[in-house]
Amino acid sequence: MTTTTQSKLLTATDLLRLDGEGVRGELIRGVLCETMPAGQRHGKIVAKLVAALVNFAEAGGLGTVVASDSGVWLERDPDTVREPDIAFTSVERLPLDENVAGYAEVVPDLVVEIASPSDSRREVHDKAHMWLSHGVRLVWVVHPETHTVDVHRPDEAVATLGYEDTLDGLDALPGFTCEVSAVFGPQAADEAAGQPRS
Repeated sequence: MTTTTQSKLLTATDLLRLDGEGVRGELIRGVLCETMPAGQRHGKIVAKLVAALVNFAEAGGLGTVVASDSGVWLERDPDTVREPDIAFTSVERLPLDENVAGYAEVVPDLVVEIASPSDSRREVHDKAHMWLSHGVRLVWVVHPETHTVDVHRPDEAVATLGYEDTLDGLDALPGFTCEVSAVFGPQAADEAAGQPRS
């Protein structure tokens, strides 16, 4: 993520306008932080998790699942709009028939962030803590390089899940489970064992 130098603080309305002009990024206390396309591996992980979450949550009428480019308006004056890779918001927080044209002003129940190779563990930990501080119940930070997922919950130690473990929606999405292996695919097992996949 690159922070753009500017003299004037931007608003969420400015960010929406810039998005329409092809500028992609988040707003942190009025400062634009441009983002770059994350790559195919990132996109594949997003697609797999979104499919699993939609199949469980939306099919059951439990809430709404959105993927990248769906900003969440967290702070005002100055404005902060962050963009989770994936977010689930329960029907209790956001009715299913409510169509939001701009940025969501309701904090999700579950956020998924996928670390890029340039992200330090501290950076993604801080972002997860930011989500929790705004009322998110559960954050999964996916680490493609190590085939692990860090599970962040309010007032609890971070739990790290490995390839053979299972993601659990806990109180954010009760009843949802997904094998970590399904997130990364069979190639990850070969990589973890040090065997190139033909």
